Amino acid sequence: MRIARFSTGDGVAFGVVEEGEQVIARIDGHPFGGVQLTGERYPLAEVRVVAPMLPSKVIAIGRNYADHAREMGAEPPDEPVLFLKPSTSVIGPGESIAYPEKLSRHVDYEGELAVVIGRLCREVPAERANDVIFGYTCANDVTARDLQSKDGQWARAKGFDTFCPLGPWIETSLDAGDLALTTTVNGELKQSGRTSWLLHDIPALIAHVSAVMTLLPGDVILTGTPAGVGPLAVGDEVSVGIEGIGTLTNRVISRD
Repeated sequence: MRIARFSTGDGVAFGVVEEGEQVIARIDGHPFGGVQLTGERYPLAEVRVVAPMLPSKVIAIGRNYADHAREMGAEPPDEPVLFLKPSTSVIGPGESIAYPEKLSRHVDYEGELAVVIGRLCREVPAERANDVIFGYTCANDVTARDLQSKDGQWARAKGFDTFCPLGPWIETSLDAGDLALTTTVNGELKQSGRTSWLLHDIPALIAHVSAVMTLLPGDVILTGTPAGVGPLAVGDEVSVGIEGIGTLTNRVISRD
């Protein structure tokens, strides 16, 4: 099932994307704990699809592909490297990434698989991780690389408004163990990897993160990016595609 958030101009609602992605059926309330349809259906082309979730927090995993760790001049870590992106960094498909040119001169794309949590949980054993997963979506962990190097920690570099595109929707019926992931910029392939290359797989990540902090329904875990990260420029169009989910596309504009 594909769950999207959408606006008709009279507010934002959740819906089920159906009929070959041509129609969206409205859900009564939120989709956690069971989907109840209202009977309202809209042509997908006539609504605005927004970020599929507004999480209380986005927990991201650094250097979770060996090839990316090495391209960043680091060895693959023994444990997952955690950092946070604020909820205010989240945008949806078709929204613009705002390049903060007064503060940064080097902003990178990082295409990733995102896990959406479906229930309140903590200290989840890896073998029970699937019990707390609501679904999966595409993500772009946009990063001001020069500020990451300058600051020595990642909060500012990863935390700008618009630096966490998510979407286009959440796929709830998916085995995410071996999916193709690509990132293109202006149609040119920049990243190509598979989720089977993750150093720490999704159950291990959920166990590791939930041992540190309580996860709430709608929270998002970014699982890491493969090699091939690189710079964006104002005017670029960047797309993250994941097998079985779809494609998340955003354009870069100047914030200043």
